[in-house]
Amino acid sequence: MENKKILIITYYWPPAGGPGVQRWLKFVKYLPEFGWKPTVFIPENPSYPIVDETLEKEVSNDLEIIKTKIWEPYQLAEWFGKDNKKFKAGQFDVGENQSWKSKLSVWIRGNFFIPDARVFWVKPSVAFLKKYLKENHFDAFVTTGPPHSMHLIGLQLKKEFPDLKWIADFRDPWTEISYYQHLKLTKSADRKHRSLEQEVFEKADITLATSYTDAENFRKKGANAVCITNGYDDVLPQQTLQAGDSGGKFVLSYIGVLEQLRNPEILWKVLEELVRENKDFKNDFELRFAGRIDGKILEKINRSELKNSVKNLGYLSHSAANLQMQASDVLMMTNFPNESSKGIIPGKIFEYLASGKEIISFGPADSDVKKILTETNAGKHFSYEDSSTLKTFILEKYNDWKSGKSAIKLRDIDRFSRKNLAQQLSQIL
Repeated sequence: MENKKILIITYYWPPAGGPGVQRWLKFVKYLPEFGWKPTVFIPENPSYPIVDETLEKEVSNDLEIIKTKIWEPYQLAEWFGKDNKKFKAGQFDVGENQSWKSKLSVWIRGNFFIPDARVFWVKPSVAFLKKYLKENHFDAFVTTGPPHSMHLIGLQLKKEFPDLKWIADFRDPWTEISYYQHLKLTKSADRKHRSLEQEVFEKADITLATSYTDAENFRKKGANAVCITNGYDDVLPQQTLQAGDSGGKFVLSYIGVLEQLRNPEILWKVLEELVRENKDFKNDFELRFAGRIDGKILEKINRSELKNSVKNLGYLSHSAANLQMQASDVLMMTNFPNESSKGIIPGKIFEYLASGKEIISFGPADSDVKKILTETNAGKHFSYEDSSTLKTFILEKYNDWKSGKSAIKLRDIDRFSRKNLAQQLSQIL
């Protein structure tokens, strides 16, 4: 039986690095096993905030990739200073760290580029794809955002091809994402964002969410929403870590991007107390960063009593980051502190799960992350006010490490394998 054909419209694709590229790179890898032949549509000349050329090895030579040019306004943003890449990645300074230039750049971003600065790719993409879809048969197409401009391409294509099934994939929410409130929107800009989002929910045949809470929220707004989480690859790098990679230390690692809005200051405070009060802990402990950590966060930590315990590896390739997980004793992840963020499930949690290491997480009390950690027995979730419990937990894990206690026993993590998730997607399709 001949495979059905699916077109994936995405901004992020190798050599883009970071979490945004992983989801559909893996779906594309496994969908052919379940009867779907993918074609990927990407920009010809994108401006990626992070590049990881090792991911290009995961793209099959048989995959058809089509492209058209994009114009992005980020060269104009250079005027706003050295944080252009941060702005491009959807991050920005907050509170006392925000200069007048940063405030202005955020205001321009939220009010002039709706829904985002990739909106200039919508019109040329629609023109290109209208012609392409008339000449080539497809059974379904996907738009994946952010950038949510991809969904505006979907809206136009659905009008032109009403019988073609449209899946709108939200890797993060649109107006419900935590930083939305920091965009300094005018009332008319806010209305436009919400109106476009609503139209996508109503017109898409299926809306995919990456968390249980997001799917529920989308359904409340009229979307035919289904949750398919992110996951871990069944085949992780099988390289052997060199002896001494952990340096004989009790290593707590953060792997990925850490911006100011998700800064777990409670953890730095607790770790400072432990280093001050416990000489053995101070000698044995290492706080390891692998990824892009906001400079203001690093600056503050390096002015504290933790400064001699920090090892900052900088941005690593995806495979190297997985190896660092294996070289750690405890893995840390953070979420935005407000209640509206309880549905965010950072993609790194699944590769953390696959590493078999203990996980500590920070975010709203009743979050989807807490649900996953509890169900899989993979670690513990903390609020941003839970300092005494956090301190006890870290000391307990340190003492386990010191005594050579065996690793945690995980439960039911197979449901998060990329292959099983691709099968789930094929069933929905």
